[in-house]
Amino acid sequence: MLNPDLSRRTVAEFVGTGALVAVIIGSGLQATGLSPDVGVRLLANSLASAIGLGLLIALFGPVSGAHLNPVVTLSAWWSRRGGTTALTAREVASYIAAQLAGAVAGALLAEAMYGRSPSLLWAGSWSTQVRSAGHLLLGETVATAGLVLLVLGLDRIGRARLAPVAVSAYIAAAIWFTSSGSFANPAATVGRVLTDSFTGIAPASAPGFIAAQLLGGGLGAALAVVLYGRRPGPHPPAAPSTNL
Repeated sequence: MLNPDLSRRTVAEFVGTGALVAVIIGSGLQATGLSPDVGVRLLANSLASAIGLGLLIALFGPVSGAHLNPVVTLSAWWSRRGGTTALTAREVASYIAAQLAGAVAGALLAEAMYGRSPSLLWAGSWSTQVRSAGHLLLGETVATAGLVLLVLGLDRIGRARLAPVAVSAYIAAAIWFTSSGSFANPAATVGRVLTDSFTGIAPASAPGFIAAQLLGGGLGAALAVVLYGRRPGPHPPAAPSTNL
């Protein structure tokens, strides 16, 4: 297990989150160009997103923990607060800032790769996909709660090494079983505002989704306490963990 300084961990969160959002949006754009069938598009997008996520967790986990998600960072801080391995406020702020910046960069990169550049100064386009219905927000709450419960649960029982497979498998399933499509990631939500494709979300819908994600994160963390107790075990805190 590496013990890199904060600057390297921040870079890992920036690059990892950017790559994740680029995979999500890029695979959606590719699927749209190859098939008119929405089900086929969703299948292709979910498989590419899950595989990409698993690889990114395995690659960046030893450096930063591969949170790639503000909700995961906040839950990791909350679960170990007061302990010797807890994230500091500075580390939390650095991680979240890197994740948000990375998500924006990843979205713009995906749009640029597919030639969707309205101008030389702006590679993205605002999404027109309205996702504000109550049942979608419920689905997003459930998706995020399940993700946080999985991440914290693996950490509490000493099986965080399974995160690359377990988290990617969960996201692949949640994309299909939740009504929202399982964004489950405030940073990815911000990035997906910048693509007018079926993986996007309209700017006006993003605050509701982010609120649902934060609520789901809190519920997942509370459920982890009920099931596994208040404190994780003595194993290293930088074990791989994340989502979309």
